[in-house]
Amino acid sequence: MALDQYQEEEEGMSFLDHLEALRWHLLRSVAAVLILTVIAFLAKSIVFGVIILGPSKVDFFTYRVLCDVGNWLGISALCIDELPFTIQSRQMTGQFSMHMTSSFVVGFIAAFPYVFWEVWRFISPGLYDKEKNAARGAVFFVSLLFLMGAAFGYYVLSPLSINFLANYQLDPSITNEFDITSYVTTLTMLVLASALMFQLPVVVYFLSMSGLVTSKMLKAYRRHSIVIILIVSAIITPPDVISQLLIAMPILVLYEVGISIAKRLEKQRALREAEYQKNRESED
Repeated sequence: MALDQYQEEEEGMSFLDHLEALRWHLLRSVAAVLILTVIAFLAKSIVFGVIILGPSKVDFFTYRVLCDVGNWLGISALCIDELPFTIQSRQMTGQFSMHMTSSFVVGFIAAFPYVFWEVWRFISPGLYDKEKNAARGAVFFVSLLFLMGAAFGYYVLSPLSINFLANYQLDPSITNEFDITSYVTTLTMLVLASALMFQLPVVVYFLSMSGLVTSKMLKAYRRHSIVIILIVSAIITPPDVISQLLIAMPILVLYEVGISIAKRLEKQRALREAEYQKNRESED
């Protein structure tokens, strides 16, 4: 009821009123991110010691699961007993700046559902009733896919990429001593890129709703999409084939999910058109 009243009020706003409403939506979103960033900054031992540095330790959840699977399959190579690298800070402000950066990233990920809800509250009053009904649950599904993508990037893509890069050597005389800036930047890039890539079904849904893409079009360009996904995966991941394939595989699955979504929307549209045509014929 309160949301309907809010939408009615926004529909009668002038341009300046809309700018004022947008300002408050943005302020509340920024405030939510900042509050959670401060909380993450204060919880340094958990956020940095456990979450950020987690994939750099052999007792990380993913490594333990791989070892359990390896023991079950009789493949000892899946057990990671050592990550041959050290993390250093070669700049005076390195640790503090990475503490700030990691706190902001954690705060943004945690606040994303609320931030998108604020964005949706601003956009939804400008939609027609038909568009609102079609986009029902958008906040839930966008937030769910974002968090699923972030979890995939953190628990799957990041540890396997870090393990690969840590064990890659040109010569045994070369030791891996990574700067804290490089480590945090790589981890952040993998997590956020994965979270964004997981929005593909949502993008396909709205493009299909607007009639810009069809299931036949998606099928016809499937091979082209595979090449594009592999290229994008190579850009957003470290320069190794394993990371590229790890991010590409779920995106290809999500692309197929997008085709199914487009098919379903087309069937619903065809049923509505048939019902509309039937009603017109009965009226005549």
